[in-house]
Amino acid sequence: MSFLLGVVIFVLALLISVMLHEAGHFLTAKKFHMKVTQFFVGFGQTIWSRMRGETEYGIKVLPLGGFVKITGMTALEEVDPADEARSFRRQPGWQRAIVLIAGSFMHFALAFVLLFILAVGIGVTNTTTIGSISPCLPQTVKALDSGTCAKGLPASPAKQAGIRARDKVVSIAGKPVSNWTQVGNVIRAQPVGKPVAVVVDRGGRDLTLSVTPGTVAGRHGSYLGIEDQIFQRVGPLSGVAYAGSTFGQVLELSGQAAAKLPAALPDLFAKDRAKTAGGDVSSVIGAANDAGQVVAAGGGWQLTVSELLLIVISLNIFVGAFNLLPLLPLDGGHLAIVIYERVRAWLARLRGRPDPGLVDMQKLIPVSVGVFALLVGLGLILIAADIFNPVHLTQ
Repeated sequence: MSFLLGVVIFVLALLISVMLHEAGHFLTAKKFHMKVTQFFVGFGQTIWSRMRGETEYGIKVLPLGGFVKITGMTALEEVDPADEARSFRRQPGWQRAIVLIAGSFMHFALAFVLLFILAVGIGVTNTTTIGSISPCLPQTVKALDSGTCAKGLPASPAKQAGIRARDKVVSIAGKPVSNWTQVGNVIRAQPVGKPVAVVVDRGGRDLTLSVTPGTVAGRHGSYLGIEDQIFQRVGPLSGVAYAGSTFGQVLELSGQAAAKLPAALPDLFAKDRAKTAGGDVSSVIGAANDAGQVVAAGGGWQLTVSELLLIVISLNIFVGAFNLLPLLPLDGGHLAIVIYERVRAWLARLRGRPDPGLVDMQKLIPVSVGVFALLVGLGLILIAADIFNPVHLTQ
């Protein structure tokens, strides 16, 4: 049930992200008095719609995206002469560029705001310092989350091993860790009942302790009893700084993940996918699976909420950046055409020649169809891999 809750939360966050993306296009187009005839969430058959003014708002059966229909997006579209003056293609280049960028801007703005909320409202940790030690090995996730210990329960693995609050985890089972996400992933990956070496920094001195992981019913992976980390809320200025620096880090990691995609394809269906380049790329199905595992893993509300937010933040930053690539039919492809048209017009003006006008989109249709087919194909491969060979946080 908790796994399903995580998936539902992710799907709702995804739909909100889609709506904000389309709202970016919609609001800027309206601001510049372009004619917008449709604003829909989803694709396929319409299940609800309503006309307000000149725009039809609605929801379609497949919640896989959304779209805003702006009159005259390209020279190929037939437009009523009465609407031509308000068509997208007749507006100044800078206005068209703003409308095209607005979708990705909304993704970036949402990610930044969520990072700020995470830092100021929930708290962040950039260390592996332990906040507290569970006194016992809980029998259920409910008991774990409530922090209760029934009589007769054994001490938690961490307590038995002598790990203390304020110890800083250096490595687990020989794997160095530098943040709490890594700590959680490595712990969950350990076999239950088999002793592992945990190195902690205590007062500036490294200690190696032998810990035998346990398990909690209903929770994925092994359990030590050190889930409660120190979350520190920061002030508004520090929150902005944290949001900016983390945004840059996630953007860099997104670029690295995209660059790994060609090399990752052969490993997507490998038995040890998580240990290969194929474990670093996934579809929205994989992201939803990660969200489900995060909620199912438990470990306290701060850890769960922060990891869920980071999944949603990472998705928005990746989608926002990917959408700006200069490839048709992405917004970045249309933006590249606008920029090309304006540069071409500027050069013509320098030569005393008339504006060449709009690009002949008929010539670009094969390119657009080819890129679209490639993106759909890659997407289907990633979805198939995430369904039939998912990456588990507990591997």
